[in-house]
Amino acid sequence: MPALTFDSIAAATPDGRPLFSGLTLSLGRERVGLVGRNGAGKSTLLAIAAGQAEPAAGTVARLGRAGFLRQIQPAGETIAAALGLSEPLARLARIEQGLGTPDDLAEADWLLPERIAAALEEVGLGGIDLGRPAHALSGGQRTRAGLARLLLDAPDVLLLDEPTNNLDADGRAAVARLLARWKGGALVASHDRALLEGMDRILHLSSVEVKIYTGGWSTFASARAQEREQAESALARADAALKQTRQSVQSQAEKKARRDRAGRIESASGSNSKLLMDAKKDRSERTAGRDSRLADRLIGDAEAALSAARARVEVLAPLRIDLPRTGLAPSQTLLSLNDVVLEREGRRLLGPLSFTVRGPERLAVTGPNGAGKTSLLKLITGELEPTSGDIHRAGRPAALLDQHVDLLDPSLDLVANLRRHHPTHDTNTAHALLARFAFRNMDALRPAHTLSGGEKLRAGLAVTFGSSPPPQLLLLDEPTNHLDIDAIETLEAALRGFDGALLVVSHDAHFLKAIGVTRTLALG
Repeated sequence: MPALTFDSIAAATPDGRPLFSGLTLSLGRERVGLVGRNGAGKSTLLAIAAGQAEPAAGTVARLGRAGFLRQIQPAGETIAAALGLSEPLARLARIEQGLGTPDDLAEADWLLPERIAAALEEVGLGGIDLGRPAHALSGGQRTRAGLARLLLDAPDVLLLDEPTNNLDADGRAAVARLLARWKGGALVASHDRALLEGMDRILHLSSVEVKIYTGGWSTFASARAQEREQAESALARADAALKQTRQSVQSQAEKKARRDRAGRIESASGSNSKLLMDAKKDRSERTAGRDSRLADRLIGDAEAALSAARARVEVLAPLRIDLPRTGLAPSQTLLSLNDVVLEREGRRLLGPLSFTVRGPERLAVTGPNGAGKTSLLKLITGELEPTSGDIHRAGRPAALLDQHVDLLDPSLDLVANLRRHHPTHDTNTAHALLARFAFRNMDALRPAHTLSGGEKLRAGLAVTFGSSPPPQLLLLDEPTNHLDIDAIETLEAALRGFDGALLVVSHDAHFLKAIGVTRTLALG
């Protein structure tokens, strides 16, 4: 029996904006990947599955327990308390000390220590001291601890919302292993294509339609590519049909105008009786009314078909943005580090490190969380100074775009944000620059705090490349962490066409391959 069943459910935002409708799905012992653009309703669907929200329409049947992944919060408590294990472990301790009550004996989970050890080992936290403060855990470790808590609760259905965000390669692998070995059901919202590859089905949400695909990411991507081609062909046919309909209507109108003109000439000649001419005039007027209604219906139907075809393409086709040309020569050296070391309070954070970036290279920086990747970017931009060693920066200053796009002021609209960084640009110039990054007309006047992750990244790129000449070295710090898959693909396409150099901190192997990384610098 399925542990979770959705029957024709719909969802909407708190202010009533429709998210999706007509979703019917039975989830058994399988892994279902949940994809869609930011704002499509993925998190809302997970909340509905968990019983934390109600659908706008339809019904939900839960025949098993659902477990929601919650990242352990860095509150002032121990890891054991954050995992909900303080009292069960204290109960066992009282029994071992001979202080247990009858209730302790009745409620004791004698296998708990072994289950805890197995769960922590499964998520890569084996041997961790549960008495440590929870705030001592890194963000990635807190996510892993949340996964361990799920394993201990042993629900029938796992509900995971972007479980690999902020995790290093080992953490991502731990999540993938957990799902691969999971014996129950799992509903996983993710933009991690490597993780989605292991799904049994992919559920794609949009306001236009809900579709379910059998297989993992590769199968879904192939099917979606075919759908895009079909949608673009349908759009071309609908556009041609509308033009043909308008031409046909115009041709019929011109024929009628010629007949009416001939009728007026005949009437003026007096060759026929007034009774006959009045009858012809009445018949012509009735025909004109009928033809006008028919023409309106035909054009209306053709316009509706074109609108539907265009909406279908907009759902399936990613945005296109073109980064400006930098004119970078293949032999030009942009950056050189020689035996660079960074220390803080007597502790070495990075180094010694030596490398050079020359021409339009694509260099990936990888390593576990805490290996010093973000510190390296700050050294390159000059925000930090090395403890020892030399950094040589040539040509134009490197541009840094972090995962949170902190260069945007959330309270300002996009035009104001761009002019804040480039005060010599007037409003028209700012609008033109933003239009290159798909922010046209009123979209350029949206406040930054209203943007989705993908929109923020596009706006950040517009600001970054608003200088003249544009930067030749672009530094990206985990750029895909808060993006949906459509936004990631838009970014990949833009970076593939960039003629400058890239230095990218990322754990997303699929992304690094897509942008053509030529070298990898592994830290830690």
